[in-house]
Amino acid sequence: MSASRPWWLSPWLSIRAQLALGAIFVAAAAPKILDPPAFAHMVYNYRLLPGAAVNAFALLLPWVELLSGLALLLGVWRRTAAGLTVLMLLMFVGALSVNLARKNPVNCGCFDPHAKDKPRAELLADMRWTIARDAGILLLAAQVMAANRRGRNVS
Repeated sequence: MSASRPWWLSPWLSIRAQLALGAIFVAAAAPKILDPPAFAHMVYNYRLLPGAAVNAFALLLPWVELLSGLALLLGVWRRTAAGLTVLMLLMFVGALSVNLARKNPVNCGCFDPHAKDKPRAELLADMRWTIARDAGILLLAAQVMAANRRGRNVS
């Protein structure tokens, strides 16, 4: 490791963060791609998009997740893929936060687009946990982006 490079930008850490981030997004995309109607229902429950946009969003988002995740796993377009994951994570945290502020309990649909029958208080607690988890994943994405700035590409 170079003396001028901080430990959190080391190639050893960067490749692991990149692979973990890629695996997370591939794992999140697969069930949504396999069951678009269930995911569209999850998106609708957030009450953030006009009804006409829900299906298009529910069809497009999982493919963006999948392609970003695969790009990270394969080591191509790393900075672009990490940038897309940052944008998606900010969108996810924002959507959950808005619904938490509204006290509108929603199943996040992150890794399983099928609704779970849970009490309101448990759903709200799950939403807090999901926001914290997504903030942690956001740190992975930020690390991958920082490590892949021009001149610092991980080989």
